[in-house]
Amino acid sequence: MNRYSGDVLKQGWRNEGRPTSRDVPLEKGLVVEDPSSGFVGAVIGWENGIVVLEDRRGTKRSFPVGPGFWIEGKPVALRIPLRQGTNKVTYTASGSRADVTPAQPKVALPSRIYVEGRHDAELVEKVWGDDLRHVGVVVEFMGGIDDLPAIVHEFAPAPGRRLGVLVDHLVPGSKESRIAAEVAKAGYRDLVMVTGHDYIDVWHAVKPAVIGLKKWPEVPRDVDFKKGTLAALKQPHDDQKDIATFWRALLGRVKSYRDLDGRFVTEVEKLIDFVTADHV
Repeated sequence: MNRYSGDVLKQGWRNEGRPTSRDVPLEKGLVVEDPSSGFVGAVIGWENGIVVLEDRRGTKRSFPVGPGFWIEGKPVALRIPLRQGTNKVTYTASGSRADVTPAQPKVALPSRIYVEGRHDAELVEKVWGDDLRHVGVVVEFMGGIDDLPAIVHEFAPAPGRRLGVLVDHLVPGSKESRIAAEVAKAGYRDLVMVTGHDYIDVWHAVKPAVIGLKKWPEVPRDVDFKKGTLAALKQPHDDQKDIATFWRALLGRVKSYRDLDGRFVTEVEKLIDFVTADHV
């Protein structure tokens, strides 16, 4: 064998014997490795020539689209698919990463979340509705905290069948806190979570900046909260129709959890974690 046979200066002589890289169109879920850093992750989106990878721990890193990646130990060049020049990473209103692939219908979990107040329930649906449908948790409307003992009794909580409850004005010494304590003492401490916020009304869970205010107006205790708020804002406040009109406008301004007070967000997230704890 003549080790010097052939033309050593021919084109491509440096790459002889090296594995050649193949082009691979980007697609969500494709697992690739960046050999220079050792980062391995699945493709979750791409935009403006940048691909975003997420590893099994949830860590995200961005890399330029093109050559320099490995798939199953072989070199590849990632390419943007035809007619898909962008594929942004999208998120739900609650901040969770959205799955753009159509989801199969889910059987609802036995666990439930009850929300006191129609406006409260509508706000939870607006921000967390996609997440709740994804995990199969149904939200029920509760007219008032006085109904809670009967609801708990009828629901019959058990392991794998938890109950989460979100109530208004949950402060020490209030009727709400007293009833919540009664439920816990009745043997449901590990199966029922009653939490809530300290606002007089859930309107205050929406950041005032959403409607151009520095702070929500203070309403005297002897004045109906909603009508008093509308009066202070110089809005129509004669009847329930005026209240409903303002609430629809306020709810329409809420686009994501960023428009809500962080304390409210925390309590709702705690409830979701609690009712799904037996099913993860």
